[in-house]
Amino acid sequence: MENKWAEPLRLLIQQYAGRKHPLDYKSRYQLVVMVILSAQDSDKHINELAPSFFAVYPDMQTLALAQPEDLYPLLSTVRNFANKCGWLVKLAQITASDAGIPTTMTELTKLPGIGRKSANVIMRESGVKAEGIIVDLHVVRVAPRLGIATGTNPEKIEKQLMSIISPEQWGDAGMAISFLGREICRPTHPKCDICVMNKVCHYRNPDQKQLDPELF
Repeated sequence: MENKWAEPLRLLIQQYAGRKHPLDYKSRYQLVVMVILSAQDSDKHINELAPSFFAVYPDMQTLALAQPEDLYPLLSTVRNFANKCGWLVKLAQITASDAGIPTTMTELTKLPGIGRKSANVIMRESGVKAEGIIVDLHVVRVAPRLGIATGTNPEKIEKQLMSIISPEQWGDAGMAISFLGREICRPTHPKCDICVMNKVCHYRNPDQKQLDPELF
């Protein structure tokens, strides 16, 4: 890691460390369901519809008994809802209970509807050792803007972040960058003056060196 990144990243991670994910879940079952539903959708939207869904399907056991079409009336406003309904029912049949939800990257990404980003979120919120870094749409925007990653491919951005951030910080690093994007580094009119990263940010200081994309 370049020395100039170490202290700003430490301060950024410290600023948001331990803060719960914006999805308003109450159990690991709810977390997994809401993470799958939130892909390509907004956390706010999923938080709004989740209580109605969980009133009908309060646990894995009840969800496992459903047909995907049974979920449509509750989830029809969610992006890609038909596929997600199928994934949720299949996942419930595979895991059967909260205890059956795995907590490793390899096992989580074998489940329907769960990629690396979703697995990283589930692992962070479950309090297990991180095996990667959360790269959501906010991180995809903010990391290149800061100059600590290049491109728009989430997996490539994750690889770049993992190469410059210490493994012990992986769990909170992606979420910290995501919160920065939600609150400070907005798509338009970012609040650069109050950003903890403003002294090293490429967007704020365009003449400074970015990471070399050829390294990745």
